[in-house]
Amino acid sequence: MKRVLIYILIIISISFSGCSGCSESGIRNHNRRNNHSSRTIEKQNPVNSDSTSPTIVKMKKEGGVYYIPAEINGLELNFVFDTGASDITISDTEAMFLYKQGKLIQEDIVGKQEYMIADGTIAEGTVIILRTVKIGNRTLTDVKASIVHNSKAPLLLGQSALSMFGKISIDYDKCIIVFN
Repeated sequence: MKRVLIYILIIISISFSGCSGCSESGIRNHNRRNNHSSRTIEKQNPVNSDSTSPTIVKMKKEGGVYYIPAEINGLELNFVFDTGASDITISDTEAMFLYKQGKLIQEDIVGKQEYMIADGTIAEGTVIILRTVKIGNRTLTDVKASIVHNSKAPLLLGQSALSMFGKISIDYDKCIIVFN
């Protein structure tokens, strides 16, 4: 397991060696194209839906935090519903697992970015593009996300996905989220 993590980190490091202009400030929020990839982080595709009716998804509350099920590149995971997060974020542990399953490939890595964490500190993350993000019967394609280089970082469902849904309603009493 440790060898696989080292292998992924080596691949990520090689991808960025000699790359200038790939780092950006989370405060500025500028999108830049990575010289090592043909994919951009500017692409925002519409939501593909199995129906035109609203999608209702049950959230789970644990310790004051709401979790929402989502499928990332075909892998089912539970994310913290976080309207304050700029992107979907995953830890390096999940990234390694996605990589081992063939659900994260070299072409999905597009750059580096600095993020301001809730406590005010700045951390560097690896920017990736998730080919699919499915919540309920709604599927997003080519969604910007970041790998947080911390194995204990929570999975966050942030604005890079949520903003693509348009109108969202939350009923905290029923513990549901409605995507219109």
